[in-house]
Amino acid sequence: MEPPTSPRHRKVDARWLPAEAQRPIIDDAPVFTPSLEEFEDTLAYIEKIRPQAEPFGICRIIPPSTWKPPCRLKEKSIWENIKFPTRIQTVDLLQNREPMKKKPKSRTRKRRRNSRMGSSRRRSGSSPSESTSSPEAEEKFGFNSGSDFTLDEFEKYALHFKDSYFEKKESGGDIVKWTPSVDDIEGEYWRIIEQPTDEVEVYYGADLENGVLGSGFYKRTEQLTGSEMDQYTVSGWNLNNLPRLPGSVLSFEDCDISGVLVPWLYVGMCFSSFCWHVEDHHLYSLNYHHFGEPKVWYGVPGSNATALEKAMRKHLPDLFDEQPDLLHGLVTQFSPSILKDEGVQAYRVVQNAGEYVLTFPRAYHAGFNCGFNCAEAVNVAPVDWLAHGQNAVELYSKETRKTSLSHDKLLLGAAYEAIKALWELSASEEKGSTTNLRWKSFCGKNGTLTNAILARLEMEEERIAALGRDSSSLMKMEKDFDSNCERECFSCFYDLHLAASGCKCSPDEYACLKHADDLCSCDEKDGFILLRYTMDELSSLVRALEGESDDLKIWASKFLGIEHTEEDQTKTCSVVSEEKKLKEGSFDLNIDLELDCQEDLKEEEVSTSGGELTSSENLGVSVEPINLGSLIFGRLWCNKHAIFPKRFRSRVKFYNVLDPTKMSNYISEVLDGGLLGPLFKVTLEESSDVSFHNVSAQLCWEMVLQRVKDTSTSLGLPSLPQLEGINGLQMFGFLSPSIVQAIEVLDPNHQLVEYWNHKNQASSDSKDHFISSNCSVSLAKGKLFGVDLI
Repeated sequence: MEPPTSPRHRKVDARWLPAEAQRPIIDDAPVFTPSLEEFEDTLAYIEKIRPQAEPFGICRIIPPSTWKPPCRLKEKSIWENIKFPTRIQTVDLLQNREPMKKKPKSRTRKRRRNSRMGSSRRRSGSSPSESTSSPEAEEKFGFNSGSDFTLDEFEKYALHFKDSYFEKKESGGDIVKWTPSVDDIEGEYWRIIEQPTDEVEVYYGADLENGVLGSGFYKRTEQLTGSEMDQYTVSGWNLNNLPRLPGSVLSFEDCDISGVLVPWLYVGMCFSSFCWHVEDHHLYSLNYHHFGEPKVWYGVPGSNATALEKAMRKHLPDLFDEQPDLLHGLVTQFSPSILKDEGVQAYRVVQNAGEYVLTFPRAYHAGFNCGFNCAEAVNVAPVDWLAHGQNAVELYSKETRKTSLSHDKLLLGAAYEAIKALWELSASEEKGSTTNLRWKSFCGKNGTLTNAILARLEMEEERIAALGRDSSSLMKMEKDFDSNCERECFSCFYDLHLAASGCKCSPDEYACLKHADDLCSCDEKDGFILLRYTMDELSSLVRALEGESDDLKIWASKFLGIEHTEEDQTKTCSVVSEEKKLKEGSFDLNIDLELDCQEDLKEEEVSTSGGELTSSENLGVSVEPINLGSLIFGRLWCNKHAIFPKRFRSRVKFYNVLDPTKMSNYISEVLDGGLLGPLFKVTLEESSDVSFHNVSAQLCWEMVLQRVKDTSTSLGLPSLPQLEGINGLQMFGFLSPSIVQAIEVLDPNHQLVEYWNHKNQASSDSKDHFISSNCSVSLAKGKLFGVDLI
């Protein structure tokens, strides 16, 4: 396949030296075996084991025996035909190497060592769970690009390498067939790292983005047959779903950040390594071992992170002198034995195929592979991560390091979602959904989310006070200040979503509040501070999360259109008194629901049934948007009445198909049906196995209605007169004025011609999308009611 000079054709000269094994003697991290019931809710289970597991920084999770997701990578078309890139790792240089600026000391070697310089395919920062090298590091020491392989080719090469390296011969010269144990491989690996005698080079297919091989898990949008497949495509343990699960604040991130919200694959061979690192923004990570030989991990709890850094600086001073941010380079391994001697807590995990490894915030981790295998990893951010994430961005600011996420966007998104949940719970006599109850658990006085918002408020108050600026310099931040571009401090790269300092002399350059005085030398009167929320508003938000009913109603009104009593309106005017001093502005997450004092938000009823009252209209349907989705510009993705965004999701109450005597929530969503165009799906929220699919939104809800009728008949229930018809578009929310406006913003160039032509023709006498002029309402692309709209 390649010329003889290719590394793939090199003879494996190095050999196992069992007498010099350097296997670290450290304790194992805990292992958890969830029951089937516990395994159903991924985030709830992580929350349950956190108190026991977090002190170790890392743990292993063995799923129930019934969890056997099919691996799509084993499809013949992928296994034998699709190639992926690799990197060459010189294992013996991962710890014992000279700085690149120094002349290497001579050592007796069987083969000549070439310098390892090359380009990386990674983005800046660390990858989930595993990592190899970053572009910055490769200007010094890093990994060369290796050959491209198919999985079939890589397996054969990996087996050849391992068999050759651990080859045993009898006295007569015959080769003995045997398989080294994990302990054998581990002892040899650390011998190579700590006391190398030969150059050992291996390949690693690391940080493989979704566009290369794709995910090892099947996704919801892929055409699968059999109801047994549903448990794998919709499960939270499917890493494609994990980051945006309800309760993970990454669900409020607009972009599909590769390696953070979109999983990366890792195809390993014996000795291929992932070096010591923490996750970007100190996020959690979850790694699933799809198939192959074990992976050996080492973890250090977040409480010992500083101690690890200190120990490595002590033992590798020359490398840190040359590259102070050496650990960001992801190319340096370090013995757990030395860490243990230095008083650093380090723990070991052996991950087998079909098992998960979970790492906790700011927990350093590293490891290597025992042979050919494939794993997949992604990040997740339960609400308890918020405090760790805040510490991370403050640390990044001190280190002048770019961020991957807007922490404040995630923080505020979580707060908005919690407000919505608290309001729905307060307004309902029912117990409430599991999701709403979970959000409530993070609120209240001293609640995890409440404390995170309070800490951020106090931080901003201190920084504004330290500037000593006149109140006239405070201005309201425009809602789209950072919608179309990243806004970061010119000095330290701190994210500016919540507050920014600027000057008339440099309209396109801003500073964080810590570096406001460093922006320019202009007179102070020319400077200004942009605030997304005033301190009074943030204080009110804290009180709302604590459960103060007046403040909760005020914030609910901002997002849900709740009407005010006269007393509420007076309270609102008091809360926003400071805002009146600021420039006219808007609320966060790209939605502007400006509710002036003594003005109400009302929506005009919409009817498309020619005057005939349908059941959905008779029931006073109220549709809650969950996910606005994204547009596909094709003929089937709209009609003259509505636009159908891919991944649109909404919630609505209707008669329960299993028990028509009660009302229950249904989730309506739009899936990608391929050549069929949009595929409409309606699911009973409390019982996800009860769902209805159709290529028509109308027919989809008619199926629900028919099931309700059939169940009523079978149970001998009296027929309900309002069940004579249903409006599918209305039940999805496609006739709700606020949702319609938000969707229309996604198509500014009117590419969905059929819809816009009909709308323009009817604009003279249509009031379907009219919102009362008593209230200023503006919806913009991005987020709706604090919920992800991607």
